[in-house]
Amino acid sequence: MLKDGTYAAWYKTPIDQGTGIVHVADGQIWGRDSLMTYHGSCKVDGDRFTATLSTKRHTDGRATIFGIEDELTLDIEGSCPGKIATYTATAQQVPGMVLRGTLILTEPPAASAQAERVPAFNPDKLPKLPKLPRRPR
Repeated sequence: MLKDGTYAAWYKTPIDQGTGIVHVADGQIWGRDSLMTYHGSCKVDGDRFTATLSTKRHTDGRATIFGIEDELTLDIEGSCPGKIATYTATAQQVPGMVLRGTLILTEPPAASAQAERVPAFNPDKLPKLPKLPRRPR
């Protein structure tokens, strides 16, 4: 099941690939990568999900992974049986080209009991270097 949270995203088309960050919460999905921001809505049905995203360019200079300069509307279908989702997407502006992607749920690190037991730094407990005789100058 696609849970509310933050996901690391990896995606590719036959001509390029990219990575980004995606947030999912309350039926909304949004995020960004090095070229675009994206936002839209998603629906979850058990392990399956669908989403429609609109993209907006924030950085000029290169084409999208679909090979065009324009902003895109993506239709996404995927499954998420655990913490990793896989999906395919098509852009309405580039019929026939398929994007394949993976979303990995990021989780805050668990609090470690050992981290609480780290002693305070005490330089007096460091090993001492041997004293070397002084050479005359």
